[in-house]
Amino acid sequence: MAPSPTGHLHMGSARTALYNWLFARQNGGTFVLRIEDTDKERSKKEYETEILEGLAWLGIDWDEGPVPISSQKIGKFPISNFQFPREIKERGDFGPYRQSERTEIYKKYLKELLEKGEAYYCYCTKEDIEAQKQALAAQGLPPKYNGHCRNLAEPPAGKKPEVIRFKVPEVKVEFDDMVRGKVAFDAALFGDMIIAKDLDNPLYNFAVVVDDALMEITHVIRAEDHISNTPKQILMQRALGFQEPIYAHIPLILNPDRSKMSKRFADTAVMDYRNDGYLAPAITNFLAFLGWHPKGDEDVLSENELTAQFDLSRVQKAGAVFNQEKLNWLNREYLKKMSDAEIAEAVLPFFEQEKIVADRERIEAVVAVVRGRANTLKDFASAGKLFFELPMYDASLLVWKNTTPETVVPMLRKVADALGELTYDHFDRSTLSTIMTTVIGQGNRGEVLWPLRVALSGQAMSPDPIEIMAVLGKEESLRRIKVAVEKCHA
Repeated sequence: MAPSPTGHLHMGSARTALYNWLFARQNGGTFVLRIEDTDKERSKKEYETEILEGLAWLGIDWDEGPVPISSQKIGKFPISNFQFPREIKERGDFGPYRQSERTEIYKKYLKELLEKGEAYYCYCTKEDIEAQKQALAAQGLPPKYNGHCRNLAEPPAGKKPEVIRFKVPEVKVEFDDMVRGKVAFDAALFGDMIIAKDLDNPLYNFAVVVDDALMEITHVIRAEDHISNTPKQILMQRALGFQEPIYAHIPLILNPDRSKMSKRFADTAVMDYRNDGYLAPAITNFLAFLGWHPKGDEDVLSENELTAQFDLSRVQKAGAVFNQEKLNWLNREYLKKMSDAEIAEAVLPFFEQEKIVADRERIEAVVAVVRGRANTLKDFASAGKLFFELPMYDASLLVWKNTTPETVVPMLRKVADALGELTYDHFDRSTLSTIMTTVIGQGNRGEVLWPLRVALSGQAMSPDPIEIMAVLGKEESLRRIKVAVEKCHA
């Protein structure tokens, strides 16, 4: 997995990491994490930190690469099943892996290509290049570099090198892709490509060739938008006498309208899903199914089941559409597997965000009531807030269908009188249910329960009023009913 720390860790990168991780674990291999930060202007430390934290949260642990953060939590959020500390293999130059720390290594191989005549200094300015492209375009030819500096006997007078270019041979490049089968490119269409600004500043396509070779990478699993880079990298591997890895280019993740998801949009960032209360195992399960499906009909697979069943030959070629409803469904399935106590522990950070202070027993009681309505951990806090603070609402909301405001007050007072006779020790669901059945009698349930629901919750849509009262307790339930009566008289 070789992310560039120039933006957030997005869902596409996380899925790439997952597929690499599953493949390595399944085959007894080594999963390598490499931070490709050759773009010095756009690479930021905070993005690298987010990448490491995001993978750790998802439980995607790496065998070689940057040393992971060393706490069991990221802020207030628990980290899946990530194990600390990990034993990081130290192999001379091979770790931790940040391209910004490997300049001298790249320099060695740049010099080798220059000495062998496989690369050369190019003196053409940006203006020169643009003029060349326009001239070629006018002739109906591909707008590639025309090789002006390829065979210079000596540097042009008064000019300094602009870049280093690789001499691209005019050959057909073929490789067997584990997802797409045989793929072929005509290198004659490429032109001599830029591989470095100078000896101290290599560019992506060259740096990864050196890294893949020295890190003994056997398989490269990456998104299909890299497929055009593969033949260029293969040509440089051959020029340097390196072993060619096996490639697998997985489909892009698409929006529902089939447009490409971009990491520049926040709603694709892994950490945003964490902060919205999605569970790491649900995200992992969801990502695995974006472009792949097991032989069976299962939709919910554990980490061990994914590792056992994952098969690159079953990865589809077409783009994988991101289905938010499917993700919500999966998250609910994982929530169902958790006890009220486990959820109560997990939702604490979200209750704190809502500035809700409550003991664990109270939060667990709220969880038990609202869990059927929650897609995410964050939903427990937003749906549960009414148990700690009565929302503002208009008196008109208390009126049930064709009834009138005049019928609301006596009905609420009747309920309050019945509740007032209960002791605090008997203010439970069973007793409350019996009392409310008596209050309703032969009347219309809606005429009683609707205004009571609104009085207790301040909302049109909320849990059953009996469940609300059981959590609120006698004193707070009667207080809220009193507030409703006063609203009707205002």
